[in-house]
Amino acid sequence: MRAFVHPRLWLGLWLAGWVLCIVLSLVPPPDLPGPAGSDKIGHFLAYFTLTAWAVWLFRTRRAHLLAALALVFLGIAMEIAQASLTTLRLGDVRDAVANTLGVAVGLSLTFTPLRFALERVEKILCGRDFSPEKLRD
Repeated sequence: MRAFVHPRLWLGLWLAGWVLCIVLSLVPPPDLPGPAGSDKIGHFLAYFTLTAWAVWLFRTRRAHLLAALALVFLGIAMEIAQASLTTLRLGDVRDAVANTLGVAVGLSLTFTPLRFALERVEKILCGRDFSPEKLRD
């Protein structure tokens, strides 16, 4: 993990995001306004956020890739679970594609200065000073 003042908080929020994603994938779907297929935006954003959080949370690119692969697996598993474990949800390959695209875009933060965003937020919130040496991968 990166050098956080409150590493358990940030890890706990990421894990809570996983739980929320799983629960929302299996409960009855809400009636959302919008054109058909607009739920794909929500799928993309959820998996983008979880992957971006992993990039912000973990220091190494290997950890980023492992988290991204786990999230791709989760997205596929949730679609299979919807098709086989629920009667009010349907597994949809397009949802899995939207999930995977969100993961890919989130993972791309690995190659930008945005990978340090959570450390900078914590610095602002906690007043902790991060030297450039500590922020380097």
